[in-house]
Amino acid sequence: MTAIKALRAGLLALLLCWSVAALADVAVPALSGRVVDRTMTLSQTEQAALDSTLKDFEARKGSQVAVLIVPTTAPESIEQFSIRVAEAWKIGRRKVDDGAILVVAKDDRKLRIEVGYGLEGALTDVTSKRIIDQIITPKFRTGDFAGGITAGADAILKVIDGEPLPAREVSQPQTNWKGIDAIEQFAPFLLFGVLIFGRVLRQIFGRLFGSLATGGVVAVAVWFIAGTLLLGGVLGVVAFVFTLVSDALLANGGGGGRRGGGYIGGGGGSWSSGSSSSGGGFSGGGGSFGGGGASGSW
Repeated sequence: MTAIKALRAGLLALLLCWSVAALADVAVPALSGRVVDRTMTLSQTEQAALDSTLKDFEARKGSQVAVLIVPTTAPESIEQFSIRVAEAWKIGRRKVDDGAILVVAKDDRKLRIEVGYGLEGALTDVTSKRIIDQIITPKFRTGDFAGGITAGADAILKVIDGEPLPAREVSQPQTNWKGIDAIEQFAPFLLFGVLIFGRVLRQIFGRLFGSLATGGVVAVAVWFIAGTLLLGGVLGVVAFVFTLVSDALLANGGGGGRRGGGYIGGGGGSWSSGSSSSGGGFSGGGGSFGGGGASGSW
């Protein structure tokens, strides 16, 4: 019985140790951009400039490079923490694995370059170590963290740029079939609106301006329903012509309404779908890492 109790106590102690260690690990920061600074080391201007450089490189080459600055990785080593970051962020293209992450633990005075599988032939452990020792840490020792990080990132990009990688895929514009389906669902209501409200608008503004107003309303309605300005414009023109012709065919002396000089303004909305701001919308491409890279300190 004593042996069983001792075994249970040992297993409980081991479980508690594992739980404490898991809770003590530094949480991986969310990937909020190509540059994530949890220490306020970089100014907004410096961070924006570096982010722009990394973004332009990705647009041209396809490879993703990110920078993470944290106060500490304790109780983990920077190698353990960095690989967790790589696994969570998945920087680099899927199956190409051409991502790299520069991780700086400022209070620990340690840093690491984590390299994806697809770049290990170019951004080797030796090359990564040389970038750390000869380019980054000399500036860190003088307190020039922004200069060191920027120069290190530039060196990483230069090495990747010389590596023959698959060309970046450029997405081709596709027909908005979902939007067309939505228009088909709302078609009876649109037709009803053209017939009823078109006649009302003709009576208010007259034949020409009433038809223009009807076409404008239809264009805006289709834009909001289908999310495509082109389709909205096309159907707006159709509604204008239809209203103009139907007025001529079914004229009952209704052309003598007021010809107000009112101005019908269309298209006051903003186009937001399919785009993202420079401060957001960034995510890893599904790249994999295997622990390649190098670490250093200053």
